[in-house]
Amino acid sequence: MFNYTSIEQYHTDLLNGHTTCVEAVQFYLGTIRKEKILNAFLQVYEEESLQRAAELDEARSKQPSIGKLHGVVVALKDVLSHKDHPLTAASKILGDFTAVYNATAVERLIAEEAIIIGRTNCDEFAMGSSNENSAFGNVLNALDHSKVPGGSSGGSAVAVQADCCMVSLGSDTGGSVRQPADFCGVIGIKPTYGRISRYGLIAYASSFDQIGIFAKAISDTALVLEVISGKDDFDSTVSTLPVPAYSDNLQEKVKPLRIAYFREALESPSLDPEINEGMRRLITGLQKDGNQVQAIDFEYLDYVVPTYYILTTAEASSNLSRYDGIKFGYRVDKKLDLTNFYCQTRSEGFGWEVKKRIMLGSFVLSSGYYDAYFTKAQQVRKLLVEKTNLIFSEFDAIILPNAPTTAFPLGEKTDDPIAMYLADIFTVFCNLVGLPGISLPLFWHRNGLPYGVQVMTNRFSELYLLQLSNQWMQLYREERI
Repeated sequence: MFNYTSIEQYHTDLLNGHTTCVEAVQFYLGTIRKEKILNAFLQVYEEESLQRAAELDEARSKQPSIGKLHGVVVALKDVLSHKDHPLTAASKILGDFTAVYNATAVERLIAEEAIIIGRTNCDEFAMGSSNENSAFGNVLNALDHSKVPGGSSGGSAVAVQADCCMVSLGSDTGGSVRQPADFCGVIGIKPTYGRISRYGLIAYASSFDQIGIFAKAISDTALVLEVISGKDDFDSTVSTLPVPAYSDNLQEKVKPLRIAYFREALESPSLDPEINEGMRRLITGLQKDGNQVQAIDFEYLDYVVPTYYILTTAEASSNLSRYDGIKFGYRVDKKLDLTNFYCQTRSEGFGWEVKKRIMLGSFVLSSGYYDAYFTKAQQVRKLLVEKTNLIFSEFDAIILPNAPTTAFPLGEKTDDPIAMYLADIFTVFCNLVGLPGISLPLFWHRNGLPYGVQVMTNRFSELYLLQLSNQWMQLYREERI
């Protein structure tokens, strides 16, 4: 029977003839069918992935030299362009739209011989923290079907959680990789803003969006990040800094660190007591192993969520103006004047959460409110960046919870948008200042659900982040209760 633990082990088995790419794809297709109730996939490319696997098996029999991701089975969040495949952002307004080019990240996966098995469900236009906003239904947490998987990349997180693929790609605008990784008990990394090209990623908030990776092994995370990172002529915001060989240097031991955590975060009344307890056990363990761990005052914590939602909704209102029923996607079939045509198309095509954020964004950008909201939020963002620079002048890493609670019940927060937005309190900071962040699944709550720690390092220090993550997963990961 096919067994998977890491890409490295899988490649060894392939080269030794112990398994084949076809056998791997058949295993994951079987799991997807068995776990169909989770609604993690919007479309599965069964014939295409089997054909690709057969081609790779044949090529390997003739030439043992293989690509870095040879035969690796990958799922893509439905916001990443995959040429000649549907692309809807889980929204009715994109209707039967088919992508006409590959996102740079997808192009690089394919170039290194990965197999794309399907596209995964998500919150509409990546707007949500629970994966309850998709036009195609909720995604369920594989550990407890009554709980949310987190969002917006819930389908991608569950695909890895439920062994429906080896790794998956999501997008992270305010925690949309780290929070579902936390709720599902898998690894989720959001690299530095600009580390991965956003070309071919459907935009939500362009100065926040970043492609991220879900996996069960740090080594897999490192290898995929290595493949999809780097400069790209199609994205003017991507970094031109060289991409380190993350996978080759992963085992290097990290010296004792200077680690900060926000005093206000661990003293927050909204933080579940058991998550607080787990964080403090980790801090004790880190200190016993020679690390300096210190609480610091972070006076801006109460401002990060409002700042995030002012700026992201403003950018969203601009980015989503292109969906008007004229160029592509859904349109109303009525004889209307142009203004009413736009209004009806967008009213029917967008879900409520997306419409709410467009309206909020239009409001904060409107005359008379622009300076009071948008300009002020930009000033707060600048203060956050300055504060972050000060922190990293003294510390090597920051640790925080990913969320105040473990995965919450379906429907619990849908009628209370403030409660839903406040669930992002610990993750949006990372996007506001462009840091790399990772969710490490270290703990189990007594309610039977996983939770982890969020680790952040300075900009473009993903190698350092992955090295310490690899070490911490071995030292501090606790057994399921």
